[in-house]
Amino acid sequence: MPRSADRTRGRLVAARPIVVAVLALAALAPTASAQAAIGGERLTVEKYLDFEAVADPVISPDARRVVYTRRWVDPSKDRFGSTLWMIEADGTRNRQLRDGSNARWSPDGTRILFVDSDDDGKAQIFVRWMDAEGAVTQVTRVAEAPQNPQWSPDGRSIAFAAFVPASSSWPIDLPAPPEGATWTEPPRIIERTHFRADRRGFLEDGNTHLFVVPAEGGTPRQLTEGAWSVGGSGIGLPGGAPFDWSPDGRALVFAAMMEDADTLYRQMRIHAVDVESGGVRSITDTKGAWSGPRVSPDGSTVAFTGFPFTTQTYRASELWLADIGGGNMRSLTAAFDRDPQDVTWAPDGRSLYFTAQSEGAQQLYRVTAGGDVTALTEGRHLIDLASMSAGGAATAVVRGPHEPGDAYVLRTQSPNRMTRLTRVNEDVLERVALGEVEEVWYDVPDGTRVQGWIVKPPDFDPSGEYPLILHIHGGPHAMYNTAFSYAFQNFAAHDYVVLYTNPRGSTGYGTDFGNAIDNGYPSVDYDDLMAGVEEVVGRGYVDTSRMYVTGCSGGGVLSSWVIGNTDRFAAAGVRCPVVNWMSFAGTADIVTWGYHRFEGFPWTNPEKYLAHSPLMLVGNVTTPTAVMTGELDLRTPMSQSEEYFQALRAEGVPAVLFRFNDEYHGTGSKPSNFMRTQLYLMSWFERWHRDEAGNAVESGEDDERVTTDE
Repeated sequence: MPRSADRTRGRLVAARPIVVAVLALAALAPTASAQAAIGGERLTVEKYLDFEAVADPVISPDARRVVYTRRWVDPSKDRFGSTLWMIEADGTRNRQLRDGSNARWSPDGTRILFVDSDDDGKAQIFVRWMDAEGAVTQVTRVAEAPQNPQWSPDGRSIAFAAFVPASSSWPIDLPAPPEGATWTEPPRIIERTHFRADRRGFLEDGNTHLFVVPAEGGTPRQLTEGAWSVGGSGIGLPGGAPFDWSPDGRALVFAAMMEDADTLYRQMRIHAVDVESGGVRSITDTKGAWSGPRVSPDGSTVAFTGFPFTTQTYRASELWLADIGGGNMRSLTAAFDRDPQDVTWAPDGRSLYFTAQSEGAQQLYRVTAGGDVTALTEGRHLIDLASMSAGGAATAVVRGPHEPGDAYVLRTQSPNRMTRLTRVNEDVLERVALGEVEEVWYDVPDGTRVQGWIVKPPDFDPSGEYPLILHIHGGPHAMYNTAFSYAFQNFAAHDYVVLYTNPRGSTGYGTDFGNAIDNGYPSVDYDDLMAGVEEVVGRGYVDTSRMYVTGCSGGGVLSSWVIGNTDRFAAAGVRCPVVNWMSFAGTADIVTWGYHRFEGFPWTNPEKYLAHSPLMLVGNVTTPTAVMTGELDLRTPMSQSEEYFQALRAEGVPAVLFRFNDEYHGTGSKPSNFMRTQLYLMSWFERWHRDEAGNAVESGEDDERVTTDE
């Protein structure tokens, strides 16, 4: 059970959570944890085991109660658990319901559906009555995990998506083995481009389709069929399967690529399936990166996000409308130039609410049918809109620099006035001194303006000198933000100054900024990163002999690119990188994505692929480098790290390769591996500094330097 449910056992070992971000809302007074006293305890990796995360708070139809998911670390199994909790909308009577996640209220508020494991460990849909008895019914007994279950408008049925395996065989006339013989298993036969997916491994033959099942339990009825999948990523891989009911319960709307989804790129359409007949029709008349359809309260219009097909590396999505009968597509946010998400219709159907990331924050917005966009919130926070009642009461998870994400209730009429419902990590942080997070804007020599943040150690003294870590985000189309980062605060607790920035290619600054690395990645993003380093060094408190660089995925690409272009850093942590775009394109799970990074294919334009490959710069590297990658990584395969490690060794550069067990992409999905990543990085950094001549040398045992938790 989560830590907060039982405080009588001293230091708890059965419940420890994860958090990736936290909250500081401008309109609210900061809590004690946000103002952690100078001289308090320092953050350690061990405290990571005590953090919890709040997700998916959903408000009841009468706006009186909220059910939410709490995630926590189970240290004995080295994984995360989840439990359902319920709290009154005024923040009282917080209580645990049971294990599970993904709760949804029935339309009349008498029940919730949720997902949990059955006795055989398989995910299934359950329904719990919300009266005093609290009876629970197992609704499904399916072989494949149900995805995104949703109540029908009348509450009598539940729709969900699920994988449907396809039978495949290649008959050959193989002699029968002798009695008692043990023959090798037959080969895995692959006839499609995308046959693996990170965090899943080899993909079975089959597709994801929609089903409907009686809410009291029974046999699911398949609504869609064919050699295509509901939802998906638009780049050949399985993805989420979002869909929505029409208010009359007669149709489900969804996004899909029905034509060769294995090889086409960003060519989705929005469709509707008739629940009675199973007939499917298209709603959109243009192919593109469409997703997340939501039907208006009167059932006449479908809202969705995306953009028409383009080969541009990045384009900001827009919020679109189309008639549910098909056609009449129009964009509501063409001039907004940010990516709408969490799209929700206003109860009266006259406007829509959405959130969007912009300049390191994420705010709540409203857009009218005429396309007038209004920001409803402001401040240094990220708001994830979760649900909305018919009366306009909404729930959200809010995160900021110094507090873990918690659940809030807000009114759309006055959204900056929020009621905080949970404080799941306040007891952990109340005695911890956190580092100040300072926002900084700086100019790049070509005139580009870039945003970043500096995390300073507790008890920071501007007249002192501190080692610096430049931490680079992945993506590359992603956005660092003001939300709490356990990793950055842990570095700061060990007296590092941490710089993290949003170089060109990042989202949250518009299409032109994000697309600046189109057909040129890495390129100008390197200039933006180094200008940020100059900005911080110019403030006088950085020990320039102890500067370090790290990042994973796209951050691994750029950290290896950085050390191929400069010797200013004393050591590097190149994590889950791509170093060779030619070999990456055909060996990663995202094959079509790899073939769209640059103009042409590796065999038609090899010069371009090689020109942006960090491996080609390895002869310039003098920086001692730790390479870290998961053994199971299919997104930036281990072979990329092996290529780089061996090249560094061949060039005589001090290097070490960390192969993380039981990890796909990244090195921190397991709680123990998150902690190992932190500790190995700091241990590697402490080992190296630059001498007065600029040479990387190992630090002596008598050097004054930061120590780790080991």
